[in-house]
Amino acid sequence: MADPIPPITLPPAQNPEQEGEWLRLALLQWLNQEFIPEDANQQIAKRAAQIFVRQRMEGENDLGSLVMAIVTEMESFDFSNSFFGEFTVANAVSDLLLDSLGIDRCCGQ
Repeated sequence: MADPIPPITLPPAQNPEQEGEWLRLALLQWLNQEFIPEDANQQIAKRAAQIFVRQRMEGENDLGSLVMAIVTEMESFDFSNSFFGEFTVANAVSDLLLDSLGIDRCCGQ
């Protein structure tokens, strides 16, 4: 049996609002490239970034916990005008953060 991948901890937030703006823009770009640009992508990226910023301001640095918070809070978002859902958005946020940290998404290293 393979060893579990250890938890990934983000560095403490120095400027959560700046991180959130980066995430909003990066996620919007990802959403628009993944399928087609649509109006709902703006609101999806904005909401996910708001959740992320609030979590970071509350001291959350664990990537898994951040992803779960996005999934949980995005459940109430109306995705009816979108190709996406809360799990896709949370996974994209995770991938974007891992990429920004230089961590290989395949194996967590």
